[in-house]
Amino acid sequence: MKRILIIEDEKSIAELERDYLEIEGFEVEIITDGKKGLDAALSKPYCLILLDVMLPKVNGFEICKQIRKEKDIPILMVTAKMEDVDKIRGLGLGADDYIVKPFSPSELVARVKAHLARYDRLVRKNVAAYDEVQVRGLHINRTSRHVFINGKEIGLTAKEFDLLLFFAEHPNQVFSKEHLFQRIWGLDSFGDLATVTVHVRKIREKIETNPATPQFIETVWGAGYRFKG
Repeated sequence: MKRILIIEDEKSIAELERDYLEIEGFEVEIITDGKKGLDAALSKPYCLILLDVMLPKVNGFEICKQIRKEKDIPILMVTAKMEDVDKIRGLGLGADDYIVKPFSPSELVARVKAHLARYDRLVRKNVAAYDEVQVRGLHINRTSRHVFINGKEIGLTAKEFDLLLFFAEHPNQVFSKEHLFQRIWGLDSFGDLATVTVHVRKIREKIETNPATPQFIETVWGAGYRFKG
């Protein structure tokens, strides 16, 4: 369940916001004090913050700036004065949106849902970008452990995948067979360094157009192997 923090000193408004959001399935916490609200925002996991501008002890502008230094979650500022809208726009506070009192509860809910959906899309995009290593026509997905070369999926054993991924994550660096064996097979593994040579050969046969003249994993004579980024 998504958790929303409401920092609002007008209890009736805060409770109205909470009631409509809870109807939509959100878990909501209300804090009426600016300093306590800031502490909660920085220390607890929330998906979105509804932040009133005028608050006791610490105002909404300062709270927004402090939250944005630490967290990248949607912040919707709530104000009773149109003059504050220009401040929200112009101060570079990091707020994602604003809503002016009085507002309809349905508009509030729609704004909240829209910003949560947008944030989720950005997070998924960033995760997907992290999950994939792309080098020219080679695509390696860390999570699914799928490998594609020029759009065609190829099958790798577990150790072949681990070795290829390690190479791709460390482009243009030379690694000795000893280092690769310890890194992929482990310090306590039994075997010999020929294991590395065999696995490199098999990977080349699967991803290289011509394994004799590799475009990805090249041999550095007397030193080891290097992945060309």
